[in-house]
Amino acid sequence: MTSVRIALANIRAAATPEESIALATAAILEAGRQGALVVCFPECFIPGYRWPDSILPAPDSRFLASAWSDVGAAAKAAGLTVIMGTERVTDGGLQIAACVFSPDGEIAGWQDKVQLDPDEEGTYPAYGSERRVFTAGPLTFGVVICHEGFRYPETVRSAVRQGAQIVFHPHATVAERGGHRPTTFADPANSFHEKAMLCRAAENSCYFASVNYASDGSGTTSAIVRPDGTLQVFQPYGREGLLVDAVDLDLATRLLALRCRTAPM
Repeated sequence: MTSVRIALANIRAAATPEESIALATAAILEAGRQGALVVCFPECFIPGYRWPDSILPAPDSRFLASAWSDVGAAAKAAGLTVIMGTERVTDGGLQIAACVFSPDGEIAGWQDKVQLDPDEEGTYPAYGSERRVFTAGPLTFGVVICHEGFRYPETVRSAVRQGAQIVFHPHATVAERGGHRPTTFADPANSFHEKAMLCRAAENSCYFASVNYASDGSGTTSAIVRPDGTLQVFQPYGREGLLVDAVDLDLATRLLALRCRTAPM
């Protein structure tokens, strides 16, 4: 059995961009103390997701570069791989991305959000065009970001066909006014989103590790789903903290993804 420990940073949204760095670096160091090989953060954790009513300052390339330097230093100190949900300023405009940091603190690469939610297009006009995979020790993993993992199964399958045993899924959801407040993962009364997590794992014979912010009343939480589509573990709704658990990579056969006769995207 090839077992590795992964961590999902199910922590609160920061009040300021500066606090997002402090929360991130503290969580990285704690994930290292708990023996995680990889820790993944929610969508746009740095500097924070730009909700319609948010009051975040304008995008700042210099702030982001400094933040990434601090995250890299924490990754090196903790000796683990970090998947940081962030935004970045590109020639095409503001972009949602995940930045992957190696245990040496260097940036190993980026996975940009390829499929934007229609409501995001006015805020985040830039988007990616390709999928890639990364490695951490014996683990090969991919990243899909929020809407694309929930609504576009092809994004997950593409990563798995490239070798990913785990697909990490940084996302960002909060409570909707008057909406259902779940207490049990994938309950029939919940939105479809957690059922989609189960499907993404089962239809590709891979692990699916989804991470959200900790917020009161949110419609989704963080969870690890096994390659057979069964739930391995989930974070209690609204409870802040790291979700850390071991996964058996031998179970991630990728069988169903590899049997698909449709070309990957």
